[in-house]
Amino acid sequence: MGFRLPGIVHAKKNKVPSKSLDVPKGYFAVYVGEGEKKRFVIPVSYLNQPSFQDLLTRAEDEFGYDHPMGAITIPCSENTFLDLTSSFGV
Repeated sequence: MGFRLPGIVHAKKNKVPSKSLDVPKGYFAVYVGEGEKKRFVIPVSYLNQPSFQDLLTRAEDEFGYDHPMGAITIPCSENTFLDLTSSFGV
C-alpha cells in the first residue's frame, strides 16, 4: 500500500544522470538518508518552515557547502524527513 505526500515529487529513476532540468519551477532537489541517499524534489516554500531550517543547519554542520551528491544532502532518515515534511501542509 502506498501513499503520496502533497508537495513532494519523488524523483524518477532514469538511466540518464539527473540534471537540474528535471526540477520544476518553484522546487529544488534534496538527498535524504543516513546511508543510502534518496532524492526528493520539494517546494521552495519549505525553506520558510523553522523545522526545515533546522535540518538545513544540520546539513551545513555535517557537509558545509560541499554536498557530495550535487544537491543539498539532509542527514536524517527518510522516515524522519517524510514525517516532518508531511506536517507542513503545503
